[in-house]
Amino acid sequence: MPTTLMARPDLHDRIQAQRKLRDAQGRIRVRRTVTRRDGVRLEIDGQWLTGFCSNDYLGLSQQFGVVSALQDAAAREGAGATASHLVCGHHALHDALEREMAEWLGYPRALLFGSGFAANLAVQQALLSEEDDVCVQDRLNHASLLDATRLAGCRLRRYPHLDAEGAMRQLKHAPEGAAMLATDGVFSMDGDLAPLRSLSLVARMQGAMLYVDDAHGVGVIGQHGRGCVAEAGLGVDDVPLQLATFGKALGGSGAVVLGDEAMIQHLAETARPYIYTTAVPPAQAAATLAAVKLARRDDWRREKLAELVGVFRAGARQHGLDLMASDTPIQPLLCGAEATVMAMSAALETSGFLVTAIRPPTVPEGKARLRVTLSALHTPAQVRALIDAIAHARDSVLHQQALSA
Repeated sequence: MPTTLMARPDLHDRIQAQRKLRDAQGRIRVRRTVTRRDGVRLEIDGQWLTGFCSNDYLGLSQQFGVVSALQDAAAREGAGATASHLVCGHHALHDALEREMAEWLGYPRALLFGSGFAANLAVQQALLSEEDDVCVQDRLNHASLLDATRLAGCRLRRYPHLDAEGAMRQLKHAPEGAAMLATDGVFSMDGDLAPLRSLSLVARMQGAMLYVDDAHGVGVIGQHGRGCVAEAGLGVDDVPLQLATFGKALGGSGAVVLGDEAMIQHLAETARPYIYTTAVPPAQAAATLAAVKLARRDDWRREKLAELVGVFRAGARQHGLDLMASDTPIQPLLCGAEATVMAMSAALETSGFLVTAIRPPTVPEGKARLRVTLSALHTPAQVRALIDAIAHARDSVLHQQALSA
């Protein structure tokens, strides 16, 4: 019996076409290989640069006690967990870290994940499983929250950035299934804070669960670094589920979801990203546990950050730089066109600074920016030198663009 070959799109052709489009748009992404690190200094391609683009806000990723805890635990427990948490991979160090995080942030229980991306998927996949369920989200939420909704199979509704009334409208017109209202605590590309008290009221009025991804807030915001939820005067009754990650202010890797006993137990028993993946290495849990203890104790790190934010914003205003409304260590400077931000980033590297250019689709069209991030390890002199370099780069790039126009 003769067979007919089905004509399907060739994936290699599709890949090439998409690559050409990204190239034409100036959106090719290039990895930079870091050879060595020393505090905020890093070596790339044989050049030492002062980095202003990491999320190591408290400067804990290379802190002696954190690194020692990692090394000591690895020597005792090995390099990996060897299995998932529900098989034989759940170690006493994992348990200690979960308990420490729950106590710090004021929740009954925490559940450990390998990444914030996996944790966000776990929450929505385990709770929003019906066709009429809905997740209402801020338009500028992190990609992991948005992708989690799509992968969970529920409905996604988005409201304008920071607009609690917009969230209310979306929930009012949502199907009558279960509803979740999800938001970042600190928005990773803008550095501003969600209006959590208003969103809590909206969620309560509409019978929705409020879920806060506080990846960039925990460790930095509020008394003793307890994050945006605590700073807003809210707790587990107002925000039944909260995400905290370890790869930002805590300088490590992984995440926890915090909630009450019944909610966390449900996630542990049903969330596929928890059940079907190997647990993080016990040594990494030991390092994070040491970092958490330092973050809770060392208020000077947050005080230093606040000082540096003030230095940066005062200098940026003096030079007429286009600041966004952020009082966090995330200090974006709008540059507009993608060609402009790429040229400025390259000029800064020539001057000895690494500041990554952020372009669409990570940020909206026309809002390309330099995403400056500050660390407690920076000095005021380094921040002032960066501001001068940014102002010089801006003037130089604008002059070149005027000549070529």
